[in-house]
Amino acid sequence: MNTGNEIVSKLSKDRDRTNLLKTSEQRFIAFLVQHIPRWMSSDMLTLIGLIGSLVTAAGFVLALYVHRSLLLLGILGFFINWFGDSLDGRLAYFRNKPRKWYGFSLDYTVDWLTNIFIGLGYSIYVGGEWGLLGFGFVVLYGWAMMTALLRYKITNEYTIDSGLLGPTEVRIIISFFLVLEVIFKGSIIYSGILSCVILLVVNLMDFCKLLRVADRRDKNERTDKTH
Repeated sequence: MNTGNEIVSKLSKDRDRTNLLKTSEQRFIAFLVQHIPRWMSSDMLTLIGLIGSLVTAAGFVLALYVHRSLLLLGILGFFINWFGDSLDGRLAYFRNKPRKWYGFSLDYTVDWLTNIFIGLGYSIYVGGEWGLLGFGFVVLYGWAMMTALLRYKITNEYTIDSGLLGPTEVRIIISFFLVLEVIFKGSIIYSGILSCVILLVVNLMDFCKLLRVADRRDKNERTDKTH
């Protein structure tokens, strides 16, 4: 029987994680994949993750039309999203049934839809000109996803993190902002501004790093051609 460390190593061998919670998160995922029912497939988990994003978006809409406290549904939605998104591919590896490129294509498309749903929910809740913050978040997070794809193409190394921040940390931070909004109405506008500014700065830094890596690869390929 595989030990916990062996399972963690098996599930994380195809990606380089640098996020703050990587150790505890990977151990928790290793525990969960061992207890997923046999009838549940990776595709079903992907669907669960997408449903989680819809729950978060619904929380924004219900908070606007019913009661602000329903924003807390977003926290449940983020957990459901994390569960499905984090376990779909890992379950396939655990069961020795990986579909690398199929899973990669499906996962990235669903992540983009998740981004759109949550950004749309935010825009509906905030309304007016401040609703553009939701659009800004979608664009900036989409830029981060594009950078990850370009990095994978250039370096052949796949990472979904930017330094200490990964999707899990982003979910936790936004969940904290939702709690703040329930307590202090209107604070979500300021947290939205802060999120967009941080994403912009991080994206610019990652883009500059990517350009340096791409430039080194170009130089190395030119050198190889001359020999």
